[in-house]
Formats: sequence, C-alpha cells, structure tokens
Amino acid sequence: MYRTVNDFIADWSVAAEGTLRVLQSLSDEKLDQAIVEGHSTLGWIGWHLATSPAFFAGLVGLDVNSAIEEKKEQVKVIDIVETYKRIVEAVKREAESNLTDEKMVEKIESFAGETTRGALLRGLIDHQTHHRGQMTVLLRQAGLPVPGVMGPTKEQQQG
Repeated sequence: MYRTVNDFIADWSVAAEGTLRVLQSLSDEKLDQAIVEGHSTLGWIGWHLATSPAFFAGLVGLDVNSAIEEKKEQVKVIDIVETYKRIVEAVKREAESNLTDEKMVEKIESFAGETTRGALLRGLIDHQTHHRGQMTVLLRQAGLPVPGVMGPTKEQQQG
C-alpha cells in the first residue's frame, strides 16, 4: 500500500519502464500468440496492459480515460505502445495534480470492497506485473526477444 504520492509515482515510473520494454518487444505478426488456443493472446494482454491503468485510476478518482483512443478493429503494436505511453504520463500527471498523501490513506469503495487509494494503486502495479510476466512467457514461445525487466534474461547473461 502506498502512503505517499511520491512513493507511488517513483514505483509507477520504474514499473512502467519495464512494461514498456515488454510491449516494445511485440511484433504485429505474433499478436495472436497464446499459450494454447482459446487463452489470452499477446495482443489482448498488450492492449489490456495499455488501457487497464485507466480503470484503476478512475477508481481512485483520477481521469486518464482521455489518453485512450478508441480501440481499433485490428490493434497493432504501435497502438499498444503509444496508448501505454500516453496512459503512463496521464497517470503521473493526474496523481501529481490530484492526489495528496492524505488522500492516499483515505478509504474508498472499489470492486474489491472497501480499501484505500494507496492499496488500489499498489494493485495497479501488481496487476501490471502479473500480465507482464504472462507476456514474457508468450514472447519466448513466439520466438521474440524477451527483455530483462527485473534482472537479465538467460540470453542477456550469455551474450
């Protein structure tokens, strides 16, 4: 749980940079990659990662929906990456402008019941880390480069 705005923004910045590296490893040709048929694809998870921070931000009283352009019929890697970049900056800007340390510990209602803004923002980062991990497995399965996010990958250690 975050108790200060600055602590959240610092973690958000680091987490977002790692997620951006994963998203930039995608290729349009491999967006349909899934662990097995019928499961989430790289494209679906990528778009979900790009847009879901707006949902979490809305729960804590921030408005970042304007950073999302209408979903296109066929999402491309550039759409995912550029949308994510806009969302990341919008979350930072909104947090700096509209949150205070006092608001971080205020209780609010959410989809998970009563919690604090700081706990929901921790959930945003945990949610992102979860899906980023799924994507690294799918990247490897698709034969795409896997970036080191929380340490070097096997390929980075060998090279």
